[in-house]
Amino acid sequence: MDIPNSRSSHSIPKPRGGGLSFVIVFLLFAGIYFYITDAPISMSLGLIGPGMVIAAVGWLDDKKNVFALLRAAIHLLAAIWAVQSLGGVQEIGIGAFTVELGFLGSALAVFGIVWSINMYNFMDGIDGLAASEAVVVSIIGGILALTLGNMPVALLAFGVSLSVAGFLIWNWPPAKIFMGDVGSGFLGFVFAYLALLSEKTSGVPLIVWIMLLSVFVVDATLTLLRRVFSGERWYEAHRTHVYQLAVQARCSHRQVTVAIVTVNLILGVLGAVANIYTQLGFAILIVVYVLLAAAHVHYYRKWSSITVAKSFAGNNRESMPNEHMSS
Repeated sequence: MDIPNSRSSHSIPKPRGGGLSFVIVFLLFAGIYFYITDAPISMSLGLIGPGMVIAAVGWLDDKKNVFALLRAAIHLLAAIWAVQSLGGVQEIGIGAFTVELGFLGSALAVFGIVWSINMYNFMDGIDGLAASEAVVVSIIGGILALTLGNMPVALLAFGVSLSVAGFLIWNWPPAKIFMGDVGSGFLGFVFAYLALLSEKTSGVPLIVWIMLLSVFVVDATLTLLRRVFSGERWYEAHRTHVYQLAVQARCSHRQVTVAIVTVNLILGVLGAVANIYTQLGFAILIVVYVLLAAAHVHYYRKWSSITVAKSFAGNNRESMPNEHMSS
């Protein structure tokens, strides 16, 4: 059970760990798909093996907190396993150009997977948000992969969307169950793996996947940097992501989730353009990130000021005499 505390966005205890449902469904689907298509054993083990490890440590963390350094070490090893299974990442496409990175590319890929795991965990803080993001992004990514004839990535992406859609029925605001770390960390890993697999198999470019996930990337990254530079304990749970501040400023979970899904649909259109006109991909990505960063800063200032004002007003009411309270 997820018992509400000062950092929670819910007020009623609810069960968590529900992400185990779509983890099991997707891994079964992936296993059957790899078996039927006789896919390379390295590819299948590179997705299923690390995915199971990350889900397992997430499940343990949901049940009783796992030591942060141990959890980080496991994520790192799982990421190395996944990148190794892909034969490393020596080059990436940037628009119409291919950039040779050598060993640095693989190191960046490992870092990207670890960050994606934690990013998705950070963004799973209100009803329906993380699950909706997974459904929408995987459907769009699957369609784009299908248009390029990249069936492995397309079918795996559709497998993610269908698996999580079943869970979303119960997680949609007001949520009856939370996915927990077992689900959020797993989704972060799967999206990172699909993006790298797609890049390696001449499918949807990596930068397009980064574009589709940009709402989560921008909010998680800028919030983390802000906490680091302000001297806060960045590794502790908090409620200062922009989407959390929106809820504290009296937006409903449903409103915030629908707003982000709408942005994701717009990003899907831009991703399709970048997928067709590859020479424009990097430029579109930069514009998207600049606009989202500007929006992040604007809404952070707006909603954090509202939250502070509400907190100040609440403290004043608590300190007022009873007769003033009644009046």
